[in-house]
Amino acid sequence: MVLVYASPVLLGIVALLLGRFPVLPLTGQARALLVGIRAPRVVAALLVGASLGLTGTVLQALFRNPLVDANILGVSSGAGFGAALALMLGLGVWGVRSIALATGLLAVAVTVLGARQYIERSRLMVTLMGILVAALFGSLTSLLKYLADPLDTLPRITFWLLGSLATIGWRTNLFLAILTGSGILLVYILRWRVNLLSLDETEIAGLGVSPARLRTGFLVLSSILTAGAVSVSGVIGWIGLVTPHLGRALVGSDHRRLVPTAVALGASSLLVLDTAARTVFSAELPIGVLTGIVGVPAFIAIVRRRGERW
Repeated sequence: MVLVYASPVLLGIVALLLGRFPVLPLTGQARALLVGIRAPRVVAALLVGASLGLTGTVLQALFRNPLVDANILGVSSGAGFGAALALMLGLGVWGVRSIALATGLLAVAVTVLGARQYIERSRLMVTLMGILVAALFGSLTSLLKYLADPLDTLPRITFWLLGSLATIGWRTNLFLAILTGSGILLVYILRWRVNLLSLDETEIAGLGVSPARLRTGFLVLSSILTAGAVSVSGVIGWIGLVTPHLGRALVGSDHRRLVPTAVALGASSLLVLDTAARTVFSAELPIGVLTGIVGVPAFIAIVRRRGERW
């Protein structure tokens, strides 16, 4: 699926680099369109989708809950508040992304620190604290939208919160590639340890692995990957929730196979949806809106099919 939608762009890039392939002649305008607009967007969709698919898979294993994704930690709400604040302050693109990344990680830190005292019910309390923190940052974002200039700042905040890959360039993709690539490689190397998250504390310790370090490491890594993706693309929901279930339907629950499958499904799903958002309608539809329109019925179908096995 990825190759079907990405191949025209990828072949065009190869043609540009090699200077041949007469079947794909590139004029100066076509070259600028391909290299400056289309190719960065395809790469961004693949990287953001892969990151969201991976983090959703890891977090569902971490919390032993098939209804969990990165939003449960408050990352998206925190990043949304940071972006809205940066736009209110009139900062540039990288200022918005930096503050969104910082506040996304801050939201996770507040969530985890608020739940640390409840050792015996840590997963439940992290989930509850994540919901509360997300609600808090969501309210703060609403306050900023209320105070924003309705003719200038408010539309920019609203557009960012709806999610978009339209403004992502090669510099942003380099940042995403380093962050996402490192995270995917690390989880892939340790993917067998993700299976350990389904065991209780005693069984994990019996295998010579520290349960606290294992869970904390995957939680921190998932938070960084999600915050990085959201800081550049805006709030894109449902990819991290739905793709792990699709992966389990294809390859089962063994994370040695599920992790790479979820990465591929997340990347291809977001690429297809972003292509649809850009081409199906007369005006480009925000990708966060389209993922919700497609993701909700898809998840309902998954619940009806697999609900009795949860």
